[in-house]
Amino acid sequence: MRKQTTIPFRDGQTIATASWDNTVKLWNLKGKLLHTLTGHSEPVNSVAFSRDGQTIASASWDKTVKLWNLKGKDLHTLTGHSADVTSLAFSPEGQTIATASLDNTVKLWNLQGKVLQTLTGHSQYLITVAFSPDGQTIATASLDNTVKLWNLKGKPLHTLTGHSEPVTSVAFSRDGQTIASASLDNTVKLWNLKGKDLHILTGHSADVTSVAFSRDDQTIATASWDKTVKLWNHQGKHLQTLTGHSDWVNSVVFSPDGQTIATASDDNTVKLWNLKGKPLHTLTGHSDWVNSVVFSRDGQTIATASDDKTVKLWNLKGKHLHTLTGHSEPVNSVAFSRDGQTIASASWDKTVKLWNLKGKHLHTLTEHKANVTSVAFSPDGQTIATASWDKTVKLWNHQGKHLQTLTGHSDWVNNVVFSRDGQTLASASWDKTVKLWNHQGKHLQTLTGHSDWVNSVVFSPDGQTLASASSDNTVKLWNFDLDDLVAKSCDWLHDYLVTHEKETELREICGIKGRREQGLRSREQG
Repeated sequence: MRKQTTIPFRDGQTIATASWDNTVKLWNLKGKLLHTLTGHSEPVNSVAFSRDGQTIASASWDKTVKLWNLKGKDLHTLTGHSADVTSLAFSPEGQTIATASLDNTVKLWNLQGKVLQTLTGHSQYLITVAFSPDGQTIATASLDNTVKLWNLKGKPLHTLTGHSEPVTSVAFSRDGQTIASASLDNTVKLWNLKGKDLHILTGHSADVTSVAFSRDDQTIATASWDKTVKLWNHQGKHLQTLTGHSDWVNSVVFSPDGQTIATASDDNTVKLWNLKGKPLHTLTGHSDWVNSVVFSRDGQTIATASDDKTVKLWNLKGKHLHTLTGHSEPVNSVAFSRDGQTIASASWDKTVKLWNLKGKHLHTLTEHKANVTSVAFSPDGQTIATASWDKTVKLWNHQGKHLQTLTGHSDWVNNVVFSRDGQTLASASWDKTVKLWNHQGKHLQTLTGHSDWVNSVVFSPDGQTLASASSDNTVKLWNFDLDDLVAKSCDWLHDYLVTHEKETELREICGIKGRREQGLRSREQG
C-alpha cells in the first residue's frame, strides 16, 4: 500500500494529510475538504503543525519543505537541500523547524522560511530528527551509525558513537535528561545531554524491536527478537533480563499505573513482570500466536486475543480468569467498554461476541455474513458498532440486541468509529466512500472523492473534523459547517465580486461593496 500520513491539528479542528500524489490536504470534522495544498512536484513524506497550529510544514522528495497557513496559502518554500527531505519537526515553542535529508544534512529554519543553520557532519543519510522536550537540543540519527546532538544555533555539541550499525530510532526521556538510541547492532545506548555515553544496553543478540520508558522515566524496557526483554534504569544500568519466551518478543507495554509489564510473544504466551524484572506470571493456554494484549482502563484485567480462536482474561496476579471460547476462526480484535465491564471480540468467523469480566458469554452478534473487521463501543457504552466484509455496519445495544443494519456501501467495510460525543458514526469502505450516520443509524451523508479503497476513518477529539485515509495515497479532511463553507467561498470569490456589481445576491451574502462604494467609504474615512 502506498504511503500516507495523517496529522491532526492540536485543537482537533483541522487535519493535514500528506500523500504520494504530491499534495497535502486540509480537512475538518464536518466532512469538508478545506484545501488542497499543491506545489510539490514529488511525493510528500511528512507533514506537521506548529505548536500554535497556525503554520503547516510539508517535506517532500522534491528536495523542498513548504510552509502554509490554515487557509492553504503557500507561505514559503524552503530550498537548499540537494536530496529528498525525509523528516521534519517543529521545536516545542514552534519558532524553529528542523528538516532532515538524504543529502546527509539537517537544516534549521525560522517560520518565515529563512535558513538559520545547516547541520553538517553526518556521512550517511539522515533517518530522523527530534527536539528535546525543552527545545534546546536537537538529536539526529543516521545510517552512519551515529547520533549527533546540536544546539539551536546549529552548533554540534556531541557525536554519540559506539553503534556498529545504523541507528534506527532516537528518543528523549520525558524529563529531557536522557537519550536512548536503538540500533541494528542489537543494542540500545543511553546518553546524557552532554553526549556522554552513560550506558550501552548490550546483551541482546538479535534486533531490538521496541524500546519504552515507564511513565515515571525510571525504567526502560527493550524487546528483542532474541526472545528476551531487558529492563534498565534511567542511568542505563541493566536491571534484569526477562527470559522465558521461546520465540520472538514483538512488543512490550507497561500497565496504566506503570507497575506491571506485559510482553507478547510468538511462543503463544503473554508474560507479566514487575519493574524489578521479576517474573510474576506466564499467561499460558493459548495454542497459537497471541495477536493482542490489552489492559483494561483500570489496569486490573488483561485480555489477550489469539489465532487459536479464543480471548483469555487474566488478573494482575497472572491468574487465568476465563477463556472466552466460541469463535471458530482467529480473533482479530478485542476491546473493553469504557467502564471496563464488557469485552467485545471480533473474529473472522463473522461474529462479534460480548463477555463480562467474569468471562461469561453474554451475546453473540450473528447478523454479519462475512468477516467482522472492526468493533467499537460508543463513549457511553450503550451502543456497539461492528463493520464487516458483508458491506454493512451494524448497531447493537450493550445487551447485544441488533438495533440497525446500516446499508449503502457497495464493497467491504473496513473500519467503524464513533465521534467523541457518540452522536455520529463514520464507516470506511472499499467502495471508495465514507458514510456518516447518526446514532440511530440514519444515513446522514456519503463523502465521495477518494479514487481507491478507504481503509480507515477517524474523528478529531472535538468531533468537528473527519479524516479518511485511502489507498489512493490521500487522506481527506471534511467539514460540514455551513457558515465556514460560506466564509471560505466568499474569500475565494472576493476579487470577482468586487468587480462584478451585477452579482447582487452573492455580493449581499458576502458583504462585498463595489468599487464606488469602497471609494466613498475610503474618502469618508480619510
